Parts: sequence; structure tokens; C-alpha cells
Amino acid sequence: MKRSSSDNPHDSLTPRQREILDFIRANLDERGAPPTRLEICQAFGFASPNAAEAHLRALSKKGAITMEAGSARGIRLAEHPGGLPLIGSVAAGSPLLALENQRGKIQIPPNLFSARADYLLQVRGNSMTGAGILDGDLLAVHRTVDARSGQIVVARLGDEVTVKRLKRRGGRIELLAENPDYPPIVVSGPLVIEGLVVGLIRDGRTL
Repeated sequence: MKRSSSDNPHDSLTPRQREILDFIRANLDERGAPPTRLEICQAFGFASPNAAEAHLRALSKKGAITMEAGSARGIRLAEHPGGLPLIGSVAAGSPLLALENQRGKIQIPPNLFSARADYLLQVRGNSMTGAGILDGDLLAVHRTVDARSGQIVVARLGDEVTVKRLKRRGGRIELLAENPDYPPIVVSGPLVIEGLVVGLIRDGRTL
């Protein structure tokens, strides 16, 4: 059966639009955040951010991305019909959404949570029980590289990925468990924020 081009909005993209879409996807995979208009300009040699904006609007009109007003990095890949990716045990050093970390997809609306969810992360361990996060729960995570002190984040320390509460004390950064059996992690090396926990699913119910 011949597929209509309307079944997949990506079929109508120009070669340049596909290149920009691939650039956005690469930034999300490698940095956890989309590029700014200026970064797109620099990558593709555009004369001004207006040229980047025109390409982004074309991608948005064709359904390949969505754009959030008022945000320099407010670019998101459009939803895929397969649902939110479910991330299980994370392979050391690999991007969180790498294929080897994914256990399939779950049909959950991304906008169901306090901020749009980009993926689900399955909890292993009981270090966050005081925050109501139990072993086996699914955490809805909003991809971002920014987080405020006191928020629960998905963080990468070296090759390890962990879920903890972020605490900033002057120039000191700690990752706090919500269980007295686990001491605070004092961050002494590079810290990468992979995302912000925006919801929780247990036994198929959103909590």
C-alpha cells in the first residue's frame, strides 16, 4: 500500500531543513538541550539569526518541531506516535536516550505533567523514598540543562546517571538523597543536568 506524504511530515522537508533538524537532534542527544538561533547560524553560515528563524518556522509549519515563545532554546522535536521513550539501566558514558538504554515506548501524553515530559526513566534503588519515589517507579523527565536549587534532577557525574535533589550553597553543589541511609554527594567534578523530574507513574497511575 502506497503511503501518503501526509503520513510523515518529515517527507516534505528540503535537504537544508533535514540538515537543521539533524543538527537539533544531535544537540539534544549530546548536550541535552537544543541549539540557539545563533548557534544554528554559526553552524550553517547564515548571515543573521533571522535566517535560522525562517528555517525553524518552516520546520514547525511542517510538523517536525515545536517552538516555545520567549525561550532562546525553546525548540522541541515533534512528538512521535510511539509515545515517550522508556529509559532503563543507563550504559556507562552513553547519551541517556541512546538506543541501548531504551526499553521501548509508553503511550503517555507528554503534556500530562507540570512541564512537558520528554522521556520516562525507571527508578532503581530507594535513595529517594522520602520524596515518594520508589524502586520501579517511572519518572517523567523534562529535558533541560538548567535546574534550580531544591529541584529533583536527573544528573550525570562522569559515567554515572543518578536521580537526586539539587542543592546549591554558594559555590558548592550537592546532590541530596531523600533517605537518611544515603549521604550527600558533594560535586567536585563536572556535573551535567540531564533533565528535571516533572511527574511520577506507579502501577500505571500518574501521581
